[in-house]
Amino acid sequence: MPPLPPLNGPVASTAGGLLQHLRDGRPRTRAELAQLTGLSRPTVSQRIDQLLELRLVSPVEDAASTGGRPSSQIAFNPRAQVVVAADLGALHARLAITDLDGNLLAETSSAHEIGEGPEVSIDWILHSAHELLAGLGYGPDRVAGVGIGVPGPVEFSTGRPINPPIMPGWDRFDVPAAIRQSLDAPVLVDNDVNIMALGELSTSWPGVTDLIFVKVASGIGAGIVSGGTLRRGAQGAAGDIGHVALARAADAPCPCGNRGCLEAVASGRALARALSTAERRLERPSDVVALAKSGDVAAIQAIRQAGRDIGEVLTVCVSLMNPSTIVIGGTMAQAAEHLVAGVREVVYARSIPLSTEHLTIAPSRAAGNAAISGAAQLAIDAALSPERIARALGA
Repeated sequence: MPPLPPLNGPVASTAGGLLQHLRDGRPRTRAELAQLTGLSRPTVSQRIDQLLELRLVSPVEDAASTGGRPSSQIAFNPRAQVVVAADLGALHARLAITDLDGNLLAETSSAHEIGEGPEVSIDWILHSAHELLAGLGYGPDRVAGVGIGVPGPVEFSTGRPINPPIMPGWDRFDVPAAIRQSLDAPVLVDNDVNIMALGELSTSWPGVTDLIFVKVASGIGAGIVSGGTLRRGAQGAAGDIGHVALARAADAPCPCGNRGCLEAVASGRALARALSTAERRLERPSDVVALAKSGDVAAIQAIRQAGRDIGEVLTVCVSLMNPSTIVIGGTMAQAAEHLVAGVREVVYARSIPLSTEHLTIAPSRAAGNAAISGAAQLAIDAALSPERIARALGA
């Protein structure tokens, strides 16, 4: 799990505040927790009793005694509840059940067109979730939270997609309300690139606090983590680098309605179109990857050039954000040796040495699991927030 922000103020003394110290999985005694939090031993014992009532912590084997009666240790119980994590793409859907540590318990996936509308997608999520829960022996009451990623801009505070270009019928649709009709739990909805950034960070880059995750698939977008926090921007549109103007793109038309966007020449969709011939029609980014892996020189060169184009935009991001890590993911990252090489070529050449001295540019480590891991982490953080714990205790 990613590092938790420091707690201070009144929330630090609550049962939920105490739980945050135990979420690293390390068992601790009451004395250790009192020293760690600054709370009195009686207060710590009271908070632990509250967490035991919710089954969020459990006693473990006694700590080694230093003389006298050994002290019982308390540890976080990740199997107390589960979360539902869903990744909706333009042409696919995946759903998983995880424990409160984000460990995968069950999953399912399906070909699915987001353009069919929200009702179809919500029905699939709920049907799949109930089916997986039943297979695990859990009822809906054991669901602590639901995290969902969608391929479009989202107003994070409400969970409503906002003018998503490839999601007809989804504009301002109340996704959380629709889910909560069947699953009574916090529902968090975010742009798919944001949850991929969160998943990549939480599973693959321990200790990293400044990261840019770039998804290169049918489109191009970025998730930005700064100071350990995901940055969504004022309207949730932070990281929309696919529609930054690129000199080489000139008048190339873009699906957004403008011309000259990075996405118009460097996305998987653009490469498929450029590499198609009368004899060989490429439909998807995966077709481009397959062609490159077969050794097709034109495909390899096109992917390398796409990397250079993306690198040109990322050079500005490096100067602005000074990340320590840039991760390249999405379908096109399956040809990472060519795509990442193009990105590195430009970023390392054009950025100032201070910004690139310790900069890592690498393909995604979480790969296909980034989105599900991020959606699960989103749900877990909401479910285990001090405020949520307080409500569960009736405080």
